[in-house]
Amino acid sequence: MRLALAQLELRVGDVDGNAAAIAAAYRHAAGDGADLVVAPELAITGYPPEDLLRRQAFVAAAASALQDLAAATGEAALVVGTVQALPWGSPPAAATSTVGDQPPLANVAAVLRRGGVEAVYRKQRLPNYGVFDEARYFVPGQDAVVVDVAGVTVGVTVCEDMWGGDGPVAAAARAGAQLVVNVNASPYHRSKRREREGWAAHHATTHEVALAYVNAIGGQDEVVFDGASFAMGADGTVAVRGATFATDVVAADVAGPHAVTAATPSARPLEPLAETWAALVTGTGDYVHKNGFSGALVGVSGGIDSAVSAAVAVDALGSAQVTLVAMPAPHSSAESLADARALAANLDVELVELPIASAMEAFQGVLATPLAGADDSVAWENLQSRIRATVLMTLSNAWGRLLLATGNKSEYAVGYATLYGDMAGGFAVIKDVPKLLVYELARHRNAVADGEVIPARSIEKPPSAELRPGQRDTDSLPPYEVLDPILEAYIEADRSPAEIVADGFDTDVVHWVARLVDRAEHKRRQAAPGVKITRRAFGKDRRLPITQSWTR
Repeated sequence: MRLALAQLELRVGDVDGNAAAIAAAYRHAAGDGADLVVAPELAITGYPPEDLLRRQAFVAAAASALQDLAAATGEAALVVGTVQALPWGSPPAAATSTVGDQPPLANVAAVLRRGGVEAVYRKQRLPNYGVFDEARYFVPGQDAVVVDVAGVTVGVTVCEDMWGGDGPVAAAARAGAQLVVNVNASPYHRSKRREREGWAAHHATTHEVALAYVNAIGGQDEVVFDGASFAMGADGTVAVRGATFATDVVAADVAGPHAVTAATPSARPLEPLAETWAALVTGTGDYVHKNGFSGALVGVSGGIDSAVSAAVAVDALGSAQVTLVAMPAPHSSAESLADARALAANLDVELVELPIASAMEAFQGVLATPLAGADDSVAWENLQSRIRATVLMTLSNAWGRLLLATGNKSEYAVGYATLYGDMAGGFAVIKDVPKLLVYELARHRNAVADGEVIPARSIEKPPSAELRPGQRDTDSLPPYEVLDPILEAYIEADRSPAEIVADGFDTDVVHWVARLVDRAEHKRRQAAPGVKITRRAFGKDRRLPITQSWTR
């Protein structure tokens, strides 16, 4: 039996466009001899559709598209993810709608063949953590679904059904499945590929089934789907793997659980830094393009964060679609402006230089009386950042280019960022990238380039906001070598200060960092979205009250 995994880029809400892409992949794969073609989770609607599922016309359009896809199938079977409206009171017997007076909905994988819908599997494990809110919209299924395809018994599962022991994969195996297909829209984070393949190998070896995993690709707001689809035999060894962050159709021949062989070339996994860079490029490019912006605008200081953000933007959009703006102030060093110019030259991007000293003087005149006698040093520092933001947003409005914010995860975590200043922008490229990883990515980008992209001095010099003479980040924060591990433990692992101290970190430093993180929640709530690359990003992954008193 020839199996084809259609790793597609799908747009949320573009029901017609998604259906057309699925149909084209089906025709291509079936024409090449595939007996079974598998498309991603909620491929017809795009993932995640969120509250579009509250719109009955949207659900109806998905149902119509499914019927059209079914009508176009021949002897080759197509498994495709979509949403299904269920009759009131359908199994599970107590099922009620999760969306007001709308009928209950299910996240399903439909098996289409010979012009009709042959079977429908309802996702059983509904994730309700991190970026996932499926219990808000769907009711779970209960039953395994298996079908015969060219003499191979195939079980169908959806995404989370594979994450965890036994459950739906075990049920499919008990129902006689020799091959279990798992359709996904599985967001990327660092190390995710190894986790997926680990769970797949667990099920394949435990239940003695072949397992095929198909994933979507492309950016959708904060999340980015990395593809990397695969098929493996019951020994847990990957036989064929799809490309990472690219559309692909890969095929395998399946004669039984222990007989899975590649029928198309297998892609090599990317190295970790290359994979993360590709995630940032994909997420940024898709956000700009899919939201109709003509290009991007980046304020550059000569520092590492704006340099990496600019390089990602150019890799995503091309140099002609990116404009850099340098806005030196009285405390900006000549070296920083030189580094900004070098970056623009390396990227072959236009650099606009707009000094802001005169604007600062104008504001000082306006505010001289109300701030007389006040300790206004921080206010004046932040004003520089807000003047720059005003300039950048005005250019963004005039040119139709999306302003990219350049703050990193470490800064957003502790509030070392200015509301309506350097936080301004429509998308924050490295919002989920800790500072130490920013440096690693800069070195990686230079290593894979023909020449220098990120100026060496931007990488080597001590980080500074340059809002006052001689300023360094370490004036206000612990060294990033200390800060980043504490932040990872507190934010991503959700460990308490006491637990982090028990790991050997200084008590005062840990509690200081925790207080900074907690007090900055109001800033993060107003931050632009950015590409998720860690296990727990700010935003949907981490939902804490702004007003709260818990400190332990």
